[in-house]
Amino acid sequence: MSLKTLLLFLPALSLPFILASQVTSSVNVSGIIIDAENGETLIGATIYEVASQNGATSNEYGFYSMTVPQGIDSITIEFSYVGFQRAVRKILPRADVKLNIELGTGLQLQEVVIKANSYKEQIRSTEMSVEEISTKEVKVIPALLGETDILKTIQLKPGIPSGSEGVTGLFVRGGSNDQNLIILDEAVVYNSNHLFGFFSTFNTDAIKDLKLYKGGFPAQYGGRLSSVIDVRMKEGNNRKFSGTGGIGLITSRLTLEGPIQKEKSSFIVSGRRTYVDIFTREINRRNKDKPDYNPIPDYYFYDLNVKTNFTLGEKDRLFLSGYFGRDVFAFDGDFFDFDFYWGNVTGTARWNHVFSPKLFANTTFTYSDYEYNIETRVEGFSFEIGSDVQDANLKTDFYYALNNDNTMRFGGNVTRHKFGVARLKAGSDDGEVNFSSGDDFNGASFGVYASDEMNFGKHWKINAGLRLSGFANDGNYDFGIEPRLAALYNVTPDLSFKGSYARMFQYLHLIATDGITLPTDIWFPTTKRIKPQRSDQVAIGLEYLIGDRYLLTNEYYYKWIDRKVAFVDGAQLFANKNIEGEFAIGEGYGYGLELGIEKQEGQLKGWFGYTLALTRLENFKEVDDTRNFSTETTFLPRYDRRHDFSLVLMYELSRRWTVSSTVIYGSGDRAWLAEGRFAFQDAYGGEFSAVTPVYGDRNNVRLPYFFRSDLGLVYKFFPKWGESDLTFSVYNLTNRRNAFFLFLEPEYETGMNSAGELVEVPIRIAAKQVSLFPILGAVTWNFKF
Repeated sequence: MSLKTLLLFLPALSLPFILASQVTSSVNVSGIIIDAENGETLIGATIYEVASQNGATSNEYGFYSMTVPQGIDSITIEFSYVGFQRAVRKILPRADVKLNIELGTGLQLQEVVIKANSYKEQIRSTEMSVEEISTKEVKVIPALLGETDILKTIQLKPGIPSGSEGVTGLFVRGGSNDQNLIILDEAVVYNSNHLFGFFSTFNTDAIKDLKLYKGGFPAQYGGRLSSVIDVRMKEGNNRKFSGTGGIGLITSRLTLEGPIQKEKSSFIVSGRRTYVDIFTREINRRNKDKPDYNPIPDYYFYDLNVKTNFTLGEKDRLFLSGYFGRDVFAFDGDFFDFDFYWGNVTGTARWNHVFSPKLFANTTFTYSDYEYNIETRVEGFSFEIGSDVQDANLKTDFYYALNNDNTMRFGGNVTRHKFGVARLKAGSDDGEVNFSSGDDFNGASFGVYASDEMNFGKHWKINAGLRLSGFANDGNYDFGIEPRLAALYNVTPDLSFKGSYARMFQYLHLIATDGITLPTDIWFPTTKRIKPQRSDQVAIGLEYLIGDRYLLTNEYYYKWIDRKVAFVDGAQLFANKNIEGEFAIGEGYGYGLELGIEKQEGQLKGWFGYTLALTRLENFKEVDDTRNFSTETTFLPRYDRRHDFSLVLMYELSRRWTVSSTVIYGSGDRAWLAEGRFAFQDAYGGEFSAVTPVYGDRNNVRLPYFFRSDLGLVYKFFPKWGESDLTFSVYNLTNRRNAFFLFLEPEYETGMNSAGELVEVPIRIAAKQVSLFPILGAVTWNFKF
């Protein structure tokens, strides 16, 4: 029986088991779990019924539902969450019980037990290939120029190597950077970078939770091949007015939150901005009269997060959120002006409704807009290029806890896409010269899904799901059937073996290089000639809890990629009415192992991660037969990295002092360099010119290995008005000059021609390395009131 057929028949196969579970009389306990200090819902809290040893976890909206045997005797239920005090409740299970729980923070001796329970719940879950990180950890780990970055910190986990020094590009399990689905409050973020990739768009002060899926994707996710990064904003303190912020070397940030109506509604506003441009403008002003002075270009970025939420009743909540971010790079010269800006806008309206103790629904409307624009003005002439993508998406997700042995999810979404591809406009100020080019595309995508997580006895658990997806564009229709399957075998409470399979389709393609992500990236839809990309991934692994403190994970994966999009050599992306002719389509595969050990309680916390991976691309053929790109051979992509190692340690010396350190090693990325050049000399024996490079296989050079160690120190103050700290960080402690990129440059020696004249004779072509960051120190003042 094929895997697809098995998935279609799984609900029928599980029906007798579901019916049998209804014989025993039972009642339902459900509710919302929240933070007692600020009213924020808690994601992934553990619920445990002591007598039956049944457990559950709160979903991404804080909702939980658990079935317990009906009876006249009281039962005990424990509620726990890492970093919070455990709550214990006794109830009489005579009828369905609604039980909302508030968990408080504070110093506690039971942290080890709570973390162990959390680890054991993770071991009992079918989820695998998942990484999570808390904002508390992010704020302690040393960062570039002291600017904490949750997206860069998650790259320290196994299986998520970064692209190059200082770049936030993600290359997960053999996938390219465009194959990551990044969502903020369920809205797609198309470019997650500030400062040309050195920082991400996510302000840590505004973020509540980040979860990254590398494989075993739940059926509710689709649209990308390699990973899903689900980022959720804080909801706002509905108990009291409070604020957080910080002042660093290059940015300042401020977050304000508080109740609109106490315990009924709240708001949060979080802003961040760089201010280097304030100083560079003053330097330019003071030196503008010097004839040999070169003005410093103007650059800054900002982002703003806003969110409100309203409790409309016992069963309804409404959330409204938005993100606004922009980078601006400008240069005003004597003869020409240059302006370059890019940014994201997202908006989310979300409604939660509890239909019954077992059925929960979330309905969401999201809007996403990403654009960039480059404007150049010379005397009497202007030139402008740009691109944009806009989405409007409506989705509904249902969560149905049938019983402790069956948890179902189902729902669907539809998205309207609008693309402005490679716009170009040029003209003279007097209007005599005028030229414009570019294409506009419209498209629509949809997805419907259903999944069921089923317990079979004490040892087996299976999560089977199916997603149907499609894309329509200009009379062309493409569809995909995406089966998902995850299985768990619990050997002991401390050891489990897991396996997963997932098929994914990607209907949007990024027109960019495989290397650094630039803001000039162009998103292009599936068309009649450009078909959707597809991947199939299998993974197996184990999770083992060592002594209630250390969690060991070990996974092995293999991924097939079909209809992978690349571009012909010398692709012309602007002023091109046949941009599809610049595409080349091929396939690839990747496999590897990931090993991780983490400890998230006690004075010493941290993790170790190691990844061994290999990625290959092959059999590319150009869409337009007149272009030269066809290759039947296998080659390595630029992001192929064989070994990746990371070590993160955080040690709490006292209530005031915390020290942290990171050590990162990685095999060098790939680069494509010419294997040689022809040297030419004129007929009169003049100067030589080393020109006309000769290229061999693609990505034929591996860059030198990458190594960096960082050190951080946090000193906390406790003034009467709140809390504050000074965060000291040293980036690249060993001052290693890691390669950002390589370039070739001819080297000459002086010789004499037949006429007795001295000439420069090329003797070889040398590879030169460009590095970015030496050792850098930073200090940041953070505060909370």
